[in-house]
Amino acid sequence: MIVVNIHTGNNISAMNSGQGTLDMWKAQKDLPVLRVSELSVIIKELFQDERLLDVLVEGEVTNYKHHSRGNRYFSLSEENGKESAVIKCMMWSSDAGKLPFVPEDGMRVIARGRIDFYPPGGNCQLYVKSMSIAGAGEKYLLVERWKQELSLEGCFAPEWKQPLPLYPSVIGVVTSGTGAVLQDIKNVIRRRYPLRIILSPTAVQGEGAHLEIAAAIRKIDGTVDVIIVARGGGSFEDLFPFNHPEVVRAIASCSTPVISAVGHEVDTTLADYAADARAPTPSAAAEMAVPDRTALLAALREYRCAMGDALGNQLERAFDELATLRERIHPKKLGYRIIERRQNIDDMADRVLLATMGKISGGRLRLNEVRAIIDGKNPLNILSRGYCVVEKTGKVVRSARSLAPGDDLVLRLTDGKSRVMVREVTYDKEI
Repeated sequence: MIVVNIHTGNNISAMNSGQGTLDMWKAQKDLPVLRVSELSVIIKELFQDERLLDVLVEGEVTNYKHHSRGNRYFSLSEENGKESAVIKCMMWSSDAGKLPFVPEDGMRVIARGRIDFYPPGGNCQLYVKSMSIAGAGEKYLLVERWKQELSLEGCFAPEWKQPLPLYPSVIGVVTSGTGAVLQDIKNVIRRRYPLRIILSPTAVQGEGAHLEIAAAIRKIDGTVDVIIVARGGGSFEDLFPFNHPEVVRAIASCSTPVISAVGHEVDTTLADYAADARAPTPSAAAEMAVPDRTALLAALREYRCAMGDALGNQLERAFDELATLRERIHPKKLGYRIIERRQNIDDMADRVLLATMGKISGGRLRLNEVRAIIDGKNPLNILSRGYCVVEKTGKVVRSARSLAPGDDLVLRLTDGKSRVMVREVTYDKEI
């Protein structure tokens, strides 16, 4: 069991010796002995003072830690001459997710929350509800207002984002002409995919920097294949020009794809939302803008090998087909096939001739039959046997009753005609 005694400061010096410790114990033997948990309850009750339930504390962030569950742990410290003060802080993930910035060591902030005692750790700490950068609170609110206005204008609309070209010829860079950012971009491009780089120089921080940045973007738009808008890391104040609507609108209206590479990976500006692509660093932006020459050459070698294999397979198939064709048209086999084809043709000619003669004979027989039928029905053939045809006024007389004495008739014989006159008409008995 752990025992904690509450004693006054006058007794501390007496603890320097064993006799002093015994004397102190005797002097305090009437005090109650508290458990640690009981003492913790008393201390927590002391922290229920209304003045500690909602406080604003300004200090410098130290020992910042982002837990995997989203909670944030850090301390706020202050140096005041030879003295220093530190208070531990804790921020739940639900509150930390609402922060408009990412805290980091050395950043001066204003934290709002409540002071409470944490029994497991044996210390008091500030439970932070919200936080802003000291001296920049108004600018954070301004950026949030700009973000809403520009979003309504469509500057961040994903449907307006342009794809980056696969094989650019010219890269445009909007950044300071004297900083290390430009050199980093050049080094990466020279190593990965050497090409022409055009610098549109501009100030990247300070008063009026946003106007220079916007003008530099518009100046280079349409003259290159990709634009990289970049600067190195910095504080919220340093990166503030890249939140300005002038810069955001210049990026959103670009006909050329834009890569934003402002600050470090944890930094976010409104320019990042307007750009067609965002890179965590300027070097990463250069890698996004151009392909990797080494990878392209390796892929080209693979394609070359694949094409060689395909061509070899085609040639092999062609040689096989050629060998087969040569075998088929060899003179010996060709001569045998010609003789065989000639015999087949002679046989076919004989069969065709026989079939034709058979059809001609059958046709002649059918023709003679038809001719006999026609001859049998020809009236002229009947006249050759002693008969004649009697006509009256051009019509054949079929009955004696159609004649009368004095009628002029025409007799058609087998070899001519004769005109006669009827002298008398007699009729056979009617049956």
